[in-house]
Amino acid sequence: MLHLEYVYWLMGAWLALCALYNLRERRWAMAAFWAVVGCAFLFGDAIKAAGAAHTRWPAQLMGLGVIALGLLAVSGTMQMPSSTEGERRDSAARLGNRLFLPALTIPFATVALVLALPHLSWRGVALVEASQATLVSLALACVIAALVAVYTTRAPATQALAEGRRLLDTLGCVALLPMVLATLGGVFAATGVGDAVAAIVGAVIPVDNRLACLVAFALGMVLFTMIMGNAFAAFPVMMAGIGLPLLVHRHGAAPAVLGSLGMLTGYCGTLLTPMAANFNIVPTVLLELRDQYAVIRAQWPTALVLLVVNVILMAMLVFR
Repeated sequence: MLHLEYVYWLMGAWLALCALYNLRERRWAMAAFWAVVGCAFLFGDAIKAAGAAHTRWPAQLMGLGVIALGLLAVSGTMQMPSSTEGERRDSAARLGNRLFLPALTIPFATVALVLALPHLSWRGVALVEASQATLVSLALACVIAALVAVYTTRAPATQALAEGRRLLDTLGCVALLPMVLATLGGVFAATGVGDAVAAIVGAVIPVDNRLACLVAFALGMVLFTMIMGNAFAAFPVMMAGIGLPLLVHRHGAAPAVLGSLGMLTGYCGTLLTPMAANFNIVPTVLLELRDQYAVIRAQWPTALVLLVVNVILMAMLVFR
C-alpha cells in the first residue's frame, strides 16, 4: 500500500540531497537550512511517536531547528545566483511550447490518479487509503512530470536534480511559507480563535441582520486570508466564528453554498497579500522582477471586483 509517509520520506530525501549539493559548494547557510527542513520530513513520525511516549527531547530539538531556520532566513546568507538571461532565452528558443508539457502533466496526472487509485487494489488490499489519495496522487504526478521533463529536454537525470536544487535555492525560505501558514491556520482553529471572532463580531454588528453577518463573514475571510496567506487556513476560523453559529444555525444559510462561495471569497484576499508567497512572491523571484509586489499591484482591481460579486452571489444564493 502507498502511504502518505512515503511521500514525506521522498521529500525529505530530496531536501537532504539539496543540502549535500550546497555543502559540496561550501554554501553553509543554505545547506544547514535544507538539512533542518529535511529532518522534519524524514523523522516526523519518530518525533510524533516520541511525543506520544512523553519523551520531549526530539520535539525540543525540532523546536530549536525551527528557531535556527528563522535565524538563517534573516541572516542574508542564503542568496542563490540565478541563471543568466541568455541561458533562459536559448533554452526557450530550443524547446518552444514543449516547455509547458511537464507543468501541464502535474494537474492532468493528479486528476487521473485521484480518480483511479481508490479503485485499485493488490490481493484485496487497496493501494491507497481514500483519505490520502489526493496527496499521494499529487506526489506521483510530480514524479511523472519530472520524468516527462527529462524526456522533453533530453537532459540527464542528474541535471534535473541539479536544476531542481537551483530552483529551490532561488526560492529559499519563501518555499516554506505556504506550509507554515497552513499550520498556523490549524493552530488558530485549535486554540479557539473562532470563538474569539464570534464574540467580537457579536459585539460589533447586529447579529439578527443576516446581511450584516454575511458581509462580516466575507470580509473576515478576506482579512484572515491576507494574514495567513491561505484561504484554507482562514476557512475553519471564519466558519467556526461566523459561518456556522450565525449564518447557518441562526439564519438558515445553506452550508454547501456558503462554504464554496466563502472559499472563493477568501481567494480574493490571496490576490492582495504577500503572505501568499507561492502565488504573489515566488513569481516575482523566478521572473526576477524589480518590484517584488508587482503581481499584487496587477491583481488588486480584480480582487475587489470579485469580492463584490461574491458577496452579491452569497446574498442571493445562501438563504434560498
